[in-house]
Amino acid sequence: MRRLAPALALAILTAVPAFAAGCGNTASGFDAWKGEFATEARRAGVGDRGINALMNARYSTKTIGADRNQKGVKYSFERFVQIRLGSLDSFANGARNRINQNKAFYDSLEKHFGVPAGIIVAIHGMETGYGRTMGTEPVINSILTVAYDCRRPQLFRPHAIAALKMVDRGMLSPSQKGAFHGELGHTQFLPGNAMRYGVDATGDGRVDFYNQADALASTANFLRQKGWKRGQPFGPGTHNFRVLNEWNAATVYQQAIAAAAERIGR
Repeated sequence: MRRLAPALALAILTAVPAFAAGCGNTASGFDAWKGEFATEARRAGVGDRGINALMNARYSTKTIGADRNQKGVKYSFERFVQIRLGSLDSFANGARNRINQNKAFYDSLEKHFGVPAGIIVAIHGMETGYGRTMGTEPVINSILTVAYDCRRPQLFRPHAIAALKMVDRGMLSPSQKGAFHGELGHTQFLPGNAMRYGVDATGDGRVDFYNQADALASTANFLRQKGWKRGQPFGPGTHNFRVLNEWNAATVYQQAIAAAAERIGR
């Protein structure tokens, strides 16, 4: 398994300059903003293919609608599990079947990264139903829309730069669909994280988050780089449980991953 070159990965998020382009709360200024942002994107190293994707991007009203109506995770653990997993037993049974169908692959993930198969499969199932629902909005449209929007531009603009660089490198098609905030692939990486933690598990010379092997290896690499400790417990109160906060900050989400992975491992 080949990781993305560290120097390239670090450059994505650490070398992005302070952003001078303005912002807007409606579609009316989006096209003008793209021209401003293109200057900054070129300065950050985005090439012609990425710039072309930027200039052809459309303002995503679906993204803005989803962003404006976020309510956060307010469910109890039991209700969250019911909504996202159905039940821990049924989810764990399906997850074990997936692992058993490709046990050598999941064993290799644990050998390389130290992250148990139960954790990886739990994340995969919770994020996209094992790849069945990876999103309906073009990633480039979504990430550029939230990068332009005045609510959190400094959070999303480095990810927008990363997405454009992914287009340059053939890692992302300009029309590839993902979630409403630019999350992409089997486990819903934001583009900057995709560039930083991406792993070429298939050995074909590129990292493709819509390829299950690359996406799951990248997920394991993300957790390892965030401090996952091999062979240690991951239940609430443990070090590894705190690492799950790096994946998703909602406590109930972390609890569901840990509970599902424990059940899968039995």
